Amino acid sequence: MKYKIKSAIMPLIAANVIFFILQMTVKNFTESFILVGNDVFSRPWILLTSMFLHGGVYHLLVNMYVLAMFGSILEQRIGAKRIVLLYFSSGLLASFLSSFFYARALGASGAIYGVIGALIIIMPGLQLLFFFIIPTPLWLAGIIYVMIDVFGVFFPSGTGNIAHLIGIAFGLGYGLYLKKKSFEYGRRFASKKHLNKDEIEEYLKTGRI
Repeated sequence: MKYKIKSAIMPLIAANVIFFILQMTVKNFTESFILVGNDVFSRPWILLTSMFLHGGVYHLLVNMYVLAMFGSILEQRIGAKRIVLLYFSSGLLASFLSSFFYARALGASGAIYGVIGALIIIMPGLQLLFFFIIPTPLWLAGIIYVMIDVFGVFFPSGTGNIAHLIGIAFGLGYGLYLKKKSFEYGRRFASKKHLNKDEIEEYLKTGRI
């Protein structure tokens, strides 16, 4: 029997919350699993574990709010399996490359920015309230976020701006890949005269974007 992932966003949020509870209750938990640049090759698992650590309640709440809001929309368009692949790929890449710039780092921002990047490509006109006030299309908000992070690279404030930029870059690339794949499959689908059940199901899966 083939196992199908029905939803990924809520389990990801739950994992982040559980890790934060462990940070608050287990002595030295954060120190054991935070990303330490000099330890990446001797303890490679910290590339993954650091993605589920947060620096405080506010840090956790903001990240989980953004993941719930944008991740749920993207999951409806590309499916749970692809969102899991995107989340972990962008997060791990951001963690690895960030380790060359930061002595210590933690947080899910690299993975979440990957989700945002893919959504910018797939739904660029999606409206959101920038700073909860100004109606803004997602593509424009993305440009503003990138500009803020580029500024932050040159004028550091303790935020992982480089991880953000790496994550969103990966997400944009993955979004372009999905869009191209969907277009090519749709063209092949349109040329067929007869479709079997598997072909119809596959089109429904890939045609959502």
